[in-house]
Amino acid sequence: MNNAQILKDAEERMEKATEVFRNELRGLRTGRASPALLDAIRVEYYGSPTPIKQLGQVSTPEPQQLVIRPFDVGALKEIEKAIRASDLGLAPNNDGKVIRLQIPAMSGDQRKKMSTLIKKLAEEAKVACRNIRRDANKHYDTAEKSKTMTEDERDQGHEKVQDLLKVYEAKVQDLADKKTKEVMED
Repeated sequence: MNNAQILKDAEERMEKATEVFRNELRGLRTGRASPALLDAIRVEYYGSPTPIKQLGQVSTPEPQQLVIRPFDVGALKEIEKAIRASDLGLAPNNDGKVIRLQIPAMSGDQRKKMSTLIKKLAEEAKVACRNIRRDANKHYDTAEKSKTMTEDERDQGHEKVQDLLKVYEAKVQDLADKKTKEVMED
C-alpha cells in the first residue's frame, strides 16, 4: 500500500467508527420523544426480526409522545410486545389502530446515568479510532521495511495519521458534548 492508500483507508475506517457512535447516540433516550428511539427495536413479524419503521409510520405529534401507525393492523400486538420487551422502559397504549408512547421526563439520576453512558460510548469510539491509527502505522512500518517507502515518508505518514486521529477524536467529543447537553436539559 502506498502513502495515499494507507491514509484513505484510515480516514474511511475512522469515519465509519464515528458514524457508528452517531447512530448509538440517536438511540439514546433524552427528555424528548424521537422516532430514533425505536430504531434498535426489532419486531418478530412473519418469522423475521423487522425494524418498527418498516412496519409503520412513526411520528411525534407532541414533544413527549410517539405515535406508531402500522401499515398492517395485525402487527399491532407484535409491535407492542417488542416495545414492552425492550430496555426503554416505555408502556405502549394500543387503541386498536395506533400505538401511543408517552415519554416520561427523566429524573436527575437517570440524566447522570445517561451522561455516563455517553462518555463510555465516546471513549469506545475514540479507542476504535486509535486502533485504526495503530493499524495504519503498522502499514507504514511494513512499507518502510519492505523498502517501498523511505524513513522520511514513513514518519510523515505517522504524523498525518496522528493529525487525522485528532480530527476524529474531536468530532466524537463534539457529538458526545452535544448529546450530554441535550440529556441534561430539562
